[in-house]
Amino acid sequence: MAALELFCNNLGVNSKQFSKEEVLILEAEIFVRICGEIEKTYKKYYKEYFRLMRFNTEMEDSMIESNFIRCLINDIVATEAYTLSGIALYTHTPEEVIFDLIAGCNESPTLSLPRKIIELHRSVRPDIYKDILKKLTVAMTQS
Repeated sequence: MAALELFCNNLGVNSKQFSKEEVLILEAEIFVRICGEIEKTYKKYYKEYFRLMRFNTEMEDSMIESNFIRCLINDIVATEAYTLSGIALYTHTPEEVIFDLIAGCNESPTLSLPRKIIELHRSVRPDIYKDILKKLTVAMTQS
């Protein structure tokens, strides 16, 4: 089930009532919010590292943002569900591109690749995304 459909179902809204343009806007909004929540998760995970390195909030944000895709790839590999080669195959991306991302040589891939990696991450770590969708549902119903 697509993230938008799941989100709409949680809100009790029929996703088919939206135009194509509205669907794209909603997907972009959900994408941004999910990325924000994942970034918060990684900030918590690296909290001790940031403290030891004496990073301020701006430095933390910059590090998480520039290493976001690398963190997702590392997390996918840590589940042992996929190897780097498997991620490349799933995303229809040359292995060299995935290796460059993990090595930090490419911190700004095109939008389609991070989206595919997030989809893959969602498949191996569904618990994280269910929690995020619950938070988004609560936030949207309170607005």
